[in-house]
Amino acid sequence: MAVPKRRVSHGRKKLRNQHIRKMSVPAMSVDRQTKSVHRPHQVDLRTGLYNGKQVLFKDDEAAGEQPAADKPADK
Repeated sequence: MAVPKRRVSHGRKKLRNQHIRKMSVPAMSVDRQTKSVHRPHQVDLRTGLYNGKQVLFKDDEAAGEQPAADKPADK
């Protein structure tokens, strides 16, 4: 009965099984509102939305508001 003498390391196992991961096509999701295609459970880089909330590009929306440093201080 063939039994390995030593344990196979993580790196050597991944090198042996690497071709399987490269052949598969990554899963994609379509956003319901903007119809843009992105990876599931990842931020959509075109719109900056994740789970229906604005995560990236927040400074573009808040451009109309004054930053806290520019407001006059009350004494």
